[in-house]
Amino acid sequence: MPQHFLPRTVVILSLVSFLNDAASEMITPLLPIFLTAVLGAGPLVVGLVEGVAEATASILKLISGRLADRGWNAKGLVVGGYGLSNTARPLIGLAFGWAWVLVLRFLDRVGKGLRTSPRDALIAASTDSHLRGRAFGFQRALDHGGAVVGPLLAFMLLGWGLDLHHVFLLSVVPGVLVMLLLWFGLPPTPPIAAEAPIAIPLGWRGVDARLRALIIAAGGLALATTPEVFLVLWAQARGLEIVWVPLLWAAASAVKVVVAIPGGHWSDRFGRLPVLVVGWGARILILIALGLTATGDLTIWLLFLAYAGSLAFTEGAERALIGDYAPVGQKATAYGVYHMISGLLALPGALLFGALWQWFNATTAFMTAAGLTTLSVIVLLLIASNQNK
Repeated sequence: MPQHFLPRTVVILSLVSFLNDAASEMITPLLPIFLTAVLGAGPLVVGLVEGVAEATASILKLISGRLADRGWNAKGLVVGGYGLSNTARPLIGLAFGWAWVLVLRFLDRVGKGLRTSPRDALIAASTDSHLRGRAFGFQRALDHGGAVVGPLLAFMLLGWGLDLHHVFLLSVVPGVLVMLLLWFGLPPTPPIAAEAPIAIPLGWRGVDARLRALIIAAGGLALATTPEVFLVLWAQARGLEIVWVPLLWAAASAVKVVVAIPGGHWSDRFGRLPVLVVGWGARILILIALGLTATGDLTIWLLFLAYAGSLAFTEGAERALIGDYAPVGQKATAYGVYHMISGLLALPGALLFGALWQWFNATTAFMTAAGLTTLSVIVLLLIASNQNK
């Protein structure tokens, strides 16, 4: 019988994403301010910290995905990854230099690398294809829901007079809840191994052209990355007071919650590629607007929220497309390749963006990002159109 409701695995992993992002986002929106205002670093260091972190995670996403396809316990990889992140992340509150932040952020992302591909493969394997976009949209929506709660908790703690160090340390509380939910809620037998007993090498030539197009285009988008931590610096440079940063971040995450589910659902109904083209095209226009905007509180909020929405709109479609076209027994590996390419190129992308900002200005950085994003959309369309000939 076809599925009509999302399975338990999807629901539990989505709730875990909610709690983990609540813990993570108590720190993330404040991290660029912590690095620049407290530790004296510049935009280039901010780009280095984020780029190294994401590149590290991405390499491990491929390795963990391959291990899951080769029969390693997916739940063990997921639990271990979340455990490492929620141990290292709060310790940023004890850092007394940006190098320590880099190391702890690196360990946090190692945990992300261990868990992400097995988690995505578990979701894809436990869900029928006609619900796959909705399942990933649901997971992304709860993930972003946690990103609403986390900044609000940070805002509340700052309002009580705690400093940034204490806010970071207290992120351990939702992290503990993550581990309890994983241990007692996630089914003990992961469904990945049921698809194929032997993991087959993922040959690039044998991969569906639409999947190749997505991976290549996602890599281009990563190179064109505008990490949201830079949008915090952009908003602050245009007059936004620090006290409003957690609320702006929470509002952006709320927009992602609203956008993620319909984006995934529409990809089930109208196709993955149309949703990707619409979402990525909107991102280009918003990047141009970010580069040209001088000041104005309302404009700052609108553009920040619009950019967040453009990111979330395509998340479900991207992950569902991989689940659709990755060969049986290679799905976790395919997710790992997708995440690895995106993350590896995020390092030079973040460094490029930070360097352009520091050496020239923010407008140059945003316009370059818009141009690279445009090239990525063109690549997606060219490769996908050749598949249909």
